[in-house]
Amino acid sequence: MTAPVIEVRDLRKTYGSGDTAVHALRGLDLTVARGDYLAIMGASGSGKSTLLNILGCLDVPTSGRYLLDGIDTVEFGEAQLGILRNRKIGFVFQSFNLIPRTSALANVELPLVYAGVRRAERRARAMAALRLVGLDDRAHHRPNELSGGQQQRVAIARALVTAPAIVLADEPTGNLDTRSSQDVMGILDALNASGRTVVLITHEDDVAAHANRVVRVVDGHIAQGVPA
Repeated sequence: MTAPVIEVRDLRKTYGSGDTAVHALRGLDLTVARGDYLAIMGASGSGKSTLLNILGCLDVPTSGRYLLDGIDTVEFGEAQLGILRNRKIGFVFQSFNLIPRTSALANVELPLVYAGVRRAERRARAMAALRLVGLDDRAHHRPNELSGGQQQRVAIARALVTAPAIVLADEPTGNLDTRSSQDVMGILDALNASGRTVVLITHEDDVAAHANRVVRVVDGHIAQGVPA
């Protein structure tokens, strides 16, 4: 049997200490199989964003285990986590996080710059990623020359350019109109259909309906017996 791409055991995250401590995650367990399409839902303050940050190696747990694509991340330092993040994970953020004065192509190239890929190769790979999301004809446009939906498609291309094992999307349609949301979800659907593992956070039932599986985070736990 193929090892899961994400395996979390007894994951705990506490911010602060003493009487003011905030227990964001309280012994959470989660397994995501390779090729899965998972939606994580939960109320504000439930712990779902903390969970996504740890899954994306942007934060570290207080205790527990997290295996990413078979690699135990618990003992990794910040530099090692950064390398792992760049190689294994593609991020799609609600706010796009594009560099304003830089072209779509340069934005998509950025993870390859960090990875030390040579200019000609990273240019070719970035163009291929933009082509995949239908924006190769906008490669030299800056973010302010693109619609919100187009900016999110650039962000998806950037997430894909390193050929990551997993794509993490944090409210990927949160700042988009209905048509642009449908376009973005269509791209994520197609990525999953081609074998990519996709994990997204959303508060919208119609977005979660695209996933093969829905889990709900309640008070730092994966809720049991709660309808998806």
